[in-house]
Amino acid sequence: MQRFSSKVVIVTGGGSGIGKEVARRFVEEGANVVIGGRDPAKLQRAAEEIDPSGTSIRALAGDIANPATAQALVDEAVRAFGGVDILVNNAGVFRPKPFLEVDAKEYDWFLDTILKGKFFMAQAAAKAMLQRGGGVIVQTGSLWAIQAIGATPSAAYSAANAGVHALTRNLAIELASSNIRINTVAPAVVETPVYGTFMDENQVKEVLPTFNAFHPLGRNGQPADIAQAILFLASSEASWITGTVLPVDGGVTAGRN
Repeated sequence: MQRFSSKVVIVTGGGSGIGKEVARRFVEEGANVVIGGRDPAKLQRAAEEIDPSGTSIRALAGDIANPATAQALVDEAVRAFGGVDILVNNAGVFRPKPFLEVDAKEYDWFLDTILKGKFFMAQAAAKAMLQRGGGVIVQTGSLWAIQAIGATPSAAYSAANAGVHALTRNLAIELASSNIRINTVAPAVVETPVYGTFMDENQVKEVLPTFNAFHPLGRNGQPADIAQAILFLASSEASWITGTVLPVDGGVTAGRN
């Protein structure tokens, strides 16, 4: 089914994990996609993997904490494919650390990447969407913004994502009259390369399985679990949904066994 034929999509954090899976599915369903991320080599590899022909995908590297990167992604989408219809505001960082040990630089890293990055990316994309008569934004938030998890202390990360959740509701109201919808998914533990940014390979293999039982459904999430929710929210099937935060969390927010 080509739900997104001729649609132009920007996916931030598109080089791996959830973003890469989302980009792959959009291309499969007929979209033209621009992926963003910090690592040019990783982005290029992802682009070649997603669409070996290169016709439906472009990659542009930059730090999303810098608003100029957001504008550059929009400019690339307009240059290569003629505009912007859908933004998947997905780029983020994660590194658990006790509150009393977080310094100002680390705090800025979380807030700038997660919240400031999504804020100005949404702004740049929305301005482009106005030229098309509307569009859709889907963001990646976090279960950690809904409830605190003792095993993974992450106050700055959680506060930044709570900002993303609030942004979702505010932009839904502000942009509704411009025919721009915005929704956010809030994942629990999803098995992506992000865990390899603060643990070595052996630690990841050891630690991640211990979180399976944390989810009432008995397993960690996979990028596909989140991607399917994102594509639904981006599609016309969700045309009467805006301003929502959808937990995609294996049942964690429902309660504890």
